[in-house]
Amino acid sequence: MSLRPPGVTPAGRGRAALTVLAVLALLLGGYGLLRADAGLTTRQVTADGVPLTLVRADDDGAGAVRRPGVVIAHGFAGSARLMRPLADTVARQGAVALLLDFAGHGGNPAGLPGAGRDDTASRGTLEHDLAVAVAHLRGRPDVDPTRIVLVGHSMGAGAVTRYAAGHPDIAGTVAISLPDGGDLPDARPRRLLLIVGGLEFPAFRATAEATARRGDGRRVVVVPGVEHISVLFAGRTHREVAAWVGGDGAAPRPAARLVPAGLLLLGLGLGFVPLAALLTGRRGRPAAPVPVAPAPAVLAVATAVTGVGVLLAPVLPTTRLPLAVGGYLTGFLLVTGVLLAAARYWPLRLFTVGPTPGTPAAAGGPVPTTGGRTPLRPVVVALLLTGYAVAAVAVPIHLGLTWALPVGARWWLLPVVTVGCLVLLAGAELLTQGRSWRYAAVGALAVPALGGAAVVGLAPGFVLLVVPLFVVLLGWQAAWAAVLRQAGAPRWAPAVVGAVLVAWPLATALPLS
Repeated sequence: MSLRPPGVTPAGRGRAALTVLAVLALLLGGYGLLRADAGLTTRQVTADGVPLTLVRADDDGAGAVRRPGVVIAHGFAGSARLMRPLADTVARQGAVALLLDFAGHGGNPAGLPGAGRDDTASRGTLEHDLAVAVAHLRGRPDVDPTRIVLVGHSMGAGAVTRYAAGHPDIAGTVAISLPDGGDLPDARPRRLLLIVGGLEFPAFRATAEATARRGDGRRVVVVPGVEHISVLFAGRTHREVAAWVGGDGAAPRPAARLVPAGLLLLGLGLGFVPLAALLTGRRGRPAAPVPVAPAPAVLAVATAVTGVGVLLAPVLPTTRLPLAVGGYLTGFLLVTGVLLAAARYWPLRLFTVGPTPGTPAAAGGPVPTTGGRTPLRPVVVALLLTGYAVAAVAVPIHLGLTWALPVGARWWLLPVVTVGCLVLLAGAELLTQGRSWRYAAVGALAVPALGGAAVVGLAPGFVLLVVPLFVVLLGWQAAWAAVLRQAGAPRWAPAVVGAVLVAWPLATALPLS
């Protein structure tokens, strides 16, 4: 005898449990983000076109005391928001922190000349933006102008070391993941701390050690177990920066924003399952099993197609898009998606025995039943789920990691990149006939293809640092695609919803050029 209440299915209980977990994660994440600002005052200002964010501890009765000032510069494809945990740390240590968005990054709508190349024009723009930030901080009445420290990561590390080398009035410099120090003059900048992650490419550590040998008052710190991005959130990094600035010893909380943002991301990710079931209001009926192309043939064809994609992407017009690295990626997505769709009918058709590809019986997945509903309903549902996908990816990233809102040219670049993602995902859906594990495997093939292209020079070298983000986004999209298929959504829905999920971070984080 079943103790289950009438009408309650195991699937229904599972969705209810996911709903509870999603709500709990959202509440904890929201509370954590509110707590991250406790005791801090934040102000936004734009100086000479450069967006600046000032962070300092709340006034404690010592407002007349001048404090150290710290300018914090992000790396390529980063933003002031990515560096916010370091600003929180030095502010809680008694300093006044100032974050900036370099041209082409974050909330700065200006393009970065030569973005992706370390050339004269790019360096000049970075120096201008950094000089604006230093002048703004030095002019504040609560900052001691003789105790200005510069902190930079990756591209920003190169910018702050070059600036400090030419401005001996800078009291100290911290270079995190410095990409190149060969052009720095010997003994300048003075008092230089070099931090590198233990899991970064060996060249970063070699650069730090070579730079340290060329001057006095320099120190190298290797932070174990972290790579190029996670080094920014390591407790060791924060303690070393705080000590270099001359803080008062307050314990840093580098994950105070990252963890709550992760909870928001988890809650929104889990919430998609019950939401998709609620909005579709139906389930597909399983199609009769039919012979299809063998999995090895599907993967072999997909491998060849992605190889062609990385070869053709550098010569496509999309490389002229004013989005560094994004132009190459968009071209790769477009051409690979078109070829995947074409391969579904040839050569894979040669390996397929059974109904003609594209018929319901050949689809091999749940076949949606309309139940008398109007054709407009699936479109409305897809639009609602697409809006949810935008919120799910943009809100947690923007609140707890890095800038994720379109500004300037990003407003028209975002739909362009989205179309590229849509074509790729639709092609993968056609090639794999909606079979989830094959679909995920085809998406995964893009990772080694892009990585290999960057290694041999076909793609911008920065692609190697974008690949981990690409892996996460494609995996997330594949999971949601499986949920939509199980809910009986239209065959085109996974590609539409997933396209914006993958495209949004790429279009809002990669630098404008």
